[in-house]
Amino acid sequence: MLSSGSVDANAFKVKRTTVVQGLANPWDIAFINADEALVTEKNGGLKRVNMSTGEVNNIAGLPLDVEHISPTDRRDNSGLFGIALDPDFSRNKYIYLAYSAGLGGLSTTRLIKAKLQRDQLQDIQVLLTAEPFSIDRFHYGGGLVFGVDGKLYLTVGERYFNEIDQPSLPVAQDIQDRRGKIYRINSDGSIPKDNPVLGQKAVPGIYALGIRAAQGLTVHPTRGEIWFTEHGPRQGDEVNVLAAGANYGWPNKTKGRYRNQNYLPKHIEGAVYTDPVWSWSQTVAPTGLTFYSGSEFPHWHGSLFVAGLSAGSLWRLSFQGQQVKAVQQLFVDDPVRLRSIKQSPDGRLYMLTDEINGRILRLDLNKEKGLR
Repeated sequence: MLSSGSVDANAFKVKRTTVVQGLANPWDIAFINADEALVTEKNGGLKRVNMSTGEVNNIAGLPLDVEHISPTDRRDNSGLFGIALDPDFSRNKYIYLAYSAGLGGLSTTRLIKAKLQRDQLQDIQVLLTAEPFSIDRFHYGGGLVFGVDGKLYLTVGERYFNEIDQPSLPVAQDIQDRRGKIYRINSDGSIPKDNPVLGQKAVPGIYALGIRAAQGLTVHPTRGEIWFTEHGPRQGDEVNVLAAGANYGWPNKTKGRYRNQNYLPKHIEGAVYTDPVWSWSQTVAPTGLTFYSGSEFPHWHGSLFVAGLSAGSLWRLSFQGQQVKAVQQLFVDDPVRLRSIKQSPDGRLYMLTDEINGRILRLDLNKEKGLR
């Protein structure tokens, strides 16, 4: 039977341990090894952190057009977003960063590649700019992950806060518009020859469309498919499996409610929409996600963990194949806004808190209570 109720983490005998603190709204984390990681800060910084000592070092050389969070607008979503290490990072030292790039008061999502040398970024290359630049400061996307195919995947949001402001053909449904899409590119920015063909006028690199505000991307550890989270408008937050050429429906199809009750999207003849694997009836604001394959919590093996901003959510989804069979919310009595959750190379689960004085938290076995 599917369970969607709240479950206190104490029932699972786990606790959260602060291992790093003092980060400015951390957004994403990429592990160099079990002890060292690179962390992006939504407020425009890149840090090298040590999980054993808690030491934090600044990485210099970020592009000058990286935007910072507005101190006056709480809805401002700009900043530094996803980070990914090159599959051959140990040899070539390349990293990939997504961020909101500013241009004369306007902004958009940009993807760069840079070499990390002694805590300094060098040889910066722009791989993708999701033009047009606009005044809207919402729904940039910015999720990054390398697939088992060695290709780099990037989410780009559709940038509108209210769907009533959409053009007649919504941007997420327009193959000539760069917004509201998930991209698949080679590590040098070129387009893979086996990408889906979406039409002669389609923007190069589009892998899927119909995206509203997807942020988190992760790879299934055994099957290799890519999963992603998606923010709904009012409720209707989703977990999806990425498929080549798929249309995830926004704004023509949603599990939630429109912000403007008078909005009616234009019917698109012949469009086929892909349903989510899971959607919530309440607002979760899902961000980062990761599959658990560690050994500390054997009863969680194979579960998908999803971090959320709304009410400080941490969710665990268990499956039979790709079908969700149980959903559980952890730490309901002590919620913390979470931006990301990742598994380290040694199988530990780490979370990033969305706070001005942000922390990296580790899920640990509560040895005082044992493990059931």
